[in-house]
Amino acid sequence: MASHRRPKQPSRARVTVLTTAAAAAVVMSSQAANAAPSEKPSKDEVKAKVDKLYEQAEQATEKYNGAKEKQEKLQKEISTIQDNVAKGQQELNDLRDGLGSMASAQYRSGGIDPSVQLFLSADPDDYLDKASTLDQLSTQQVDALKEIQEKQRELAQQRSEASEKLKDLSATRTELGKKKKEVQSKLSSAQKLLNTLTAAEKQELAQEESRATRASEREALDVKVPAGSGRAAAAFAAAQSKLGTPYVYGATGPSSFDCSGLTSWAYAQAGVGISRTSEAQTNDGTRIYSVSQLKVGDLVFFFNDLHHVGLYAGNGQIIHAPRTGTVVRYESMNTIGGPFMFGVRV
Repeated sequence: MASHRRPKQPSRARVTVLTTAAAAAVVMSSQAANAAPSEKPSKDEVKAKVDKLYEQAEQATEKYNGAKEKQEKLQKEISTIQDNVAKGQQELNDLRDGLGSMASAQYRSGGIDPSVQLFLSADPDDYLDKASTLDQLSTQQVDALKEIQEKQRELAQQRSEASEKLKDLSATRTELGKKKKEVQSKLSSAQKLLNTLTAAEKQELAQEESRATRASEREALDVKVPAGSGRAAAAFAAAQSKLGTPYVYGATGPSSFDCSGLTSWAYAQAGVGISRTSEAQTNDGTRIYSVSQLKVGDLVFFFNDLHHVGLYAGNGQIIHAPRTGTVVRYESMNTIGGPFMFGVRV
């Protein structure tokens, strides 16, 4: 006989879950249908965000410059130490050969002095610690042993110093790589934002930038470098010769510059070596905190972390390499985007 069973009914809990899920799906679908599409940021909003990214890129650039400068310095120091070690090792070998010649002469004249024989097969440091042995050596042999001992200690110290600097160099290279990636990331983010603009909006921004450059140049037409201002005048004249040169992070000229690259290059043309980074350049002369006391050619620093520098041009103007997408130009100190901190007279 066939069995007649009632189909199994879903539990009350399962019905509740399914009903709730279905209701939520309907609500979310309704919300999605009624939600207004996200608004595209305006040209001015994009520009503000891009300018902020460029500022952050410049901050990272100055850190990158510092790491790069440290790397180059360490490489030179390590090279010098390694050269000294190689030279010292040769000198040590020559000293040992000289002592060996003494031993050969003694052998030919009747046998090697036991004390010299001991040295040739042992560490001279341990050997010289035995005062009784010194009495058995000639003055010439004692001097030779002491010179060898000193040279060995010197070489050991130099090798240790080189080892520490190599570790520092490795860490600096890592830091350099991180800062380079940070700069590139900021610039990439800025470019993506710019790419969201229409062709017309991009053209408007380019025209605004061009107008700003022309206006700053007109305002600076009356800038005159005082006679007899010497190196500052020469540095300023060098910077003037690079008006219109593009900004490129990490660049030190002569075909492109970042902010501190321009100032260090300009002073180099005047025969004055100053530091590579803006932060380090704050210590390259006498600080001046009043704008009214600034002279043409003085270094001028902006932002609390001192990540931007230019050359004072008189009349409240500076000449500087502003940021990515711009060129070396004159600009009012009031439009830099960060507060004036102080000047430095090199």
